[in-house]
This record gives sequence, C-alpha cells and structure tokens, in this order.
Amino acid sequence: MAESMTGLKRTHRCAELGISNIGEKVTLMGWVQKTRNKGGLLFLDLRDRSGIIQVVFDESKVSAKLMDKAATLRSEYVAAVTGEVSKRGGAVNPDMLTGEIEILPEELRILSEAETPPFPIESDSKTKEELRLKYRFLDLRRPDLQKNLMLRSKVARIAREFLSDEGFLEIETPMLTKSTPEGARDYLVPSRIHPGSFYALPQSPQLFKQLLMCSGYDRYFQIAKCFRDEDLRADRQPEFTQIDMELSFVNVDEVLDVNERLLAKIFKDTLGVEITLPIRRMTWQEAMDRFGSDKPDLRFGLELVNVSKVVENCGFSVFSNAIAAGGSVRGIKVIGQGEMPRKKIDKLVDFAKDFGAKGLAYLAIGSDSSIKSSLVKFLTEDEIASLIKAMDAKEGDLLIFAADSDKVVWDVLGNLRIAIAKQLDIIEKDVYKFVWVTEFPLLEWSEEQNRFTAMHHPFTMPFEEDIKLLDSDPGRVRAKAYDIVLNGSEIGGGSIRIHQTDIQEKMFEALGFTKEEAQERFGFLLNAFKYGVPPHAGLAYGLDRLVMILAGVDSIRDVIAFPKVKDASCLMTEAPGLVEDKQLEELGLEITR
Repeated sequence: MAESMTGLKRTHRCAELGISNIGEKVTLMGWVQKTRNKGGLLFLDLRDRSGIIQVVFDESKVSAKLMDKAATLRSEYVAAVTGEVSKRGGAVNPDMLTGEIEILPEELRILSEAETPPFPIESDSKTKEELRLKYRFLDLRRPDLQKNLMLRSKVARIAREFLSDEGFLEIETPMLTKSTPEGARDYLVPSRIHPGSFYALPQSPQLFKQLLMCSGYDRYFQIAKCFRDEDLRADRQPEFTQIDMELSFVNVDEVLDVNERLLAKIFKDTLGVEITLPIRRMTWQEAMDRFGSDKPDLRFGLELVNVSKVVENCGFSVFSNAIAAGGSVRGIKVIGQGEMPRKKIDKLVDFAKDFGAKGLAYLAIGSDSSIKSSLVKFLTEDEIASLIKAMDAKEGDLLIFAADSDKVVWDVLGNLRIAIAKQLDIIEKDVYKFVWVTEFPLLEWSEEQNRFTAMHHPFTMPFEEDIKLLDSDPGRVRAKAYDIVLNGSEIGGGSIRIHQTDIQEKMFEALGFTKEEAQERFGFLLNAFKYGVPPHAGLAYGLDRLVMILAGVDSIRDVIAFPKVKDASCLMTEAPGLVEDKQLEELGLEITR
C-alpha cells in the first residue's frame, strides 16, 4: 500500500552526501535498486538521478516493524528513508560516490509499489534496444542515460549563458510556417481554418532569424526544435535540436571566433578538455582531396593521394579511361599491411562497391619487396615503381586504388579509410580533433532535378571574385560557408548571407527560379530586404550530435529523451497513428492509400 509524503521533506539527493555529512539526520527519496537480506541485516541500495546510497537496516538497532517493512521492498519501489549518515561499517566501495558512508534508518515509507520491470535498470544494458525504447520511461532510469541527459542539459545551459554574455538575445521563432521546398522534405500540417492549405514544421529557423537581423536585433540565438522528413541513421532523427544563432555586421573571422570560444567553454566545463584556439581551417577542396570527405576525421592518417598524372597514359584501361572522362585515380597507403590476406582485401572491395565503386585495384609490397597485384599484368615495371614512389610506399605496405569520377573516388576512399582505421584500431580515443571546413561549392548539380541546387541554402553568399562565374560556370563558384567538424562528424555549419538584391536575384537565376517563383517561395524575406538589411551571418549546431560526441556514445538516441527509431516511429507511444474519420473530415482530408 502506497504511503503519503505528509510531514516529510527530502533534504538531499542520494549521491550528494559524503563523509562531511556524517552524523547528520537526512531524508532521502528514490527508487529501490536492489535489496540484500543477510538475516539480521538488510541492505537497501536507494537510487535517484544523482546516484546510489546504501541504507542498512540492523535488527539490533531498528524496530521489528521497520525490519518487516524493509523486507517487503522490491526492485523499483519508490521509497523515502529518514536516518543518520554514518561511516560504512563494512568495506568501502570505491566505485560508488557514496562508497564511504551509509544511512542508518529511523523511518521508511513506501511511496509507490512497482511491478517487476521487463529488464534490469542498470548501466550498459544488454537488453535489445527495441524493448528498451518500448519502455523508454524505464530505460530513462538507467544511470548512463540519466548522465547523458544531464550532460545535455548542462551543454544547453552553458550555451545560453555564454551567448547571453556575448550580447545575443534568445528569441523564439514559429513552429507553424510556410513550406519552402528547397532542401529536405517538410513535415506538413493541414489547416482546418484554411481548407486545402498546409503549414510546414521548420527544417530550421533560417528565414526568421534573417528577418530578425532585418528587424535590428543584431545578435540572436535559440535552442530550436527542427523537423526534416528524411531517412534516419544513427546520428539523424526526424525531429532534432539546434543551437541556432545569427549575427549582424560581422565577417567570417568574427563568426568563427565567437563559436570557437563557445566550443572551448563547453568542452572545458563538461569534460575538462582544453581546446587549442584558433581551430584549424581547411578548404573544402583540400578536405576532399586529402580525406575524401567534407567532414574529415583527423585522428589518423590514411590520406588520399592523387596518382592520375602517374597513370594517365598507362596500359590499364580502367585507370586511363577514368582520367580521360574527367575523373581521377587516387590511392590510400596502409602502412605495414602488405601481407593482408586476400580474403580481407576482397571484403574491402565489397565494402567499396556499396559506395559506387566498380572495383578496387591493390598493390601489396612484401617484406622482401615482392609485389602482389593484378596491376602487374597491365603496368610496366617502371610504371609500378613510379606508382610506389608517388605513394611514398615502402616494404610491407598495402596500396589501394580507386578510379572513377572525382565524386565516386572521394566517396569510396573517404569511407574506406574510416573502415580500415576501425579495422586496424588506429583511431585515437578521447582525442578531439576540430577543423573548420571552408570555401564550399556554392552549388551542386542534381541529376534528379536536372539543375543546380544550393549546397547549403539559397541565401549563402558567394565569394565576390566568383560572382561572375554564376553565369558561365556555376559549379566553380565558392561559398562563404563554413562547417565545424569534430572527429569526422559535422557538428555545426553556417555561412555569410546574401544581403544585396542583385546577388540574390543572380543566385535564384542559377537555381533555375523565375522572379515569380522566387517571390512566391520567399517573398516575405525579399520584401523585408527592400527596407534596409544589414550584412549578416549565422551558424547552427546539431545539439544532439554534439552531446553524442561529448557523451562518447554511438547513437543520438542515447542523448534524446524520447527518440524515434529508423522508420520515424515511436515504439513507446506508437506514433504515428491513425486518427478518427471526424478529424479528417474537419480538415477536408481523405486517405487514398
């Protein structure tokens, strides 16, 4: 039978006590982790979000009634204990924050009984994630998840305090907005009052924060909920949270400076890690050429080497044809793996095919300088020697090559270097390698839409010296865009925005929009620009992804209270679900499939 809290007041959380509290009378409340009945002694581990403390019921010191009540406690009962903090009578537990003390109880109240949970409430759970997500309210009691969510709360608080101290104003922007289909799919919300019309949930606060700059608010930030109807993966959710900001009258260096100091404070105050400032910068072109990725992991080598010049006239048609078609041949040197078994190499080839490769060429140099490679059938000894020299390879090394368009080669080798690094276990742990990736292409060609699309968004400022290329060679135009990358993950990105009408019109032309289409989609922003718009820039962090890295976990589901699974459903609430016909009628909707 559950008891009342009347007359009780919690004085501390469980793990807030230590040897300095010995002799104090305290009242603690929490969940029963476990009990151990040793005859005349009953040990209770009481848990709350701060940790666990041991309560010792000794039949020689407490009443029989209290002992009998303690004996009824079961896992996950909610209990209140009043008693005295004492030095442990038994061995000290160095693995517990409260391992030097225990509570000698005077009163016990059972505030709530509990059914046996479907899985143990413990850190590093081996229970299948599907079951844990179905009972997420229980899963969230686990100490490791509670630690992650407390970390998330701390990061948000640090960001709020830092940005406020830097003169930013926290301003909320709308959740129900107009659909602007340029980017990911929108989540649409039908309007009952305006039949046939739809709101969209925001993919980001982009347009509204630019409007706030037009309105003179100078520095804005928001911890904003955003929505994208995309396929999910380990670091992506249909709804996610951004630390979002926009600044007026700034250049790239000023934006990067304030964000570097923000990151330094977050890492110092959460992990005790000192970040060396300024953070390294790398152009998009350099990142792609060296690492095959615009979010390079700098914790290990295995850099790409372009050997196109060496093999452009060779007798191997796979190489020469790729170069003739405007592509390239690039390689990775894997030091000390010249004796890698053929089966392992074949697995790497299969892996590469998942990223568009038709195959891989390899060249294994034995410890005795012998060569194992299918290339020896097509290349002369001098060409083989030149290839080895270009790769700076030595005895015992393995060389892997891909030949195709630059895009395919980058994608293949960029992913392959990560797979090899994981396989060889050469990625440094507890190391944080930041890099700003800058000078992205402004536009990228979409085969699906048969036109150029914005790599970031249509309001990104091109380099002034590249503007003339918008008419003649749009693919070569560089953007004043910047991403902050940490250990191979993009944790944030932004850009200088276009504030000149003529440049914005040119951008829309390059994207294939007529003036009428641009006005229809973005008219409210363009109209605002007619009334005086300051030069401005912004950046947004993926809070979920940032906390995932800080917490050292592999999935953002472990740092979000109530996440979705891969098909964007919630196993606990069973959302999305069907609605009543009456609701559909009110909205003028009919389900056709």
